[in-house]
Amino acid sequence: MKPTLTLLFALVLAAGAHASEVYRTKDAKGQPVYTDKPVMLPAERLDVKTSSTDVVEARQRYDEQMKRYSEADKAQAEVAAKAADAQKAKELTAEDRAKRCQEARQRYESYMNARRLYEPGATEGERRYLTDAEIDAARERAKKTMEEFCSGN
Repeated sequence: MKPTLTLLFALVLAAGAHASEVYRTKDAKGQPVYTDKPVMLPAERLDVKTSSTDVVEARQRYDEQMKRYSEADKAQAEVAAKAADAQKAKELTAEDRAKRCQEARQRYESYMNARRLYEPGATEGERRYLTDAEIDAARERAKKTMEEFCSGN
């Protein structure tokens, strides 16, 4: 009988611990103060409901949230990697563009300084010299190419 009474007493104490009263008052600055023993009156009694936490459910919610965080971090890392790759490609493109600009400028200068221009023929030693109109057209194309690649430099 004594163990039954002890168990009953423990249950009554546990139930009383969950059903304690909560009061809200205001301090001298007007800030709300929540307490179980009000220092001054009037104090508003609040109806606070408590319940025990389901540990398994809380653990599942925690694991799901951590999984979402992990997926978000992975997605953010992928976006950052793509941005870094795009920046690197842009820099390579700028280097390539500078190289092409230099080559186009040299080609244009050589076309402008040359008295005669030629095209390679079918065999190794064969050449076909350009006419004056063709030389002017070649110089104009070289100038356009130079302006295209060197416009941002």
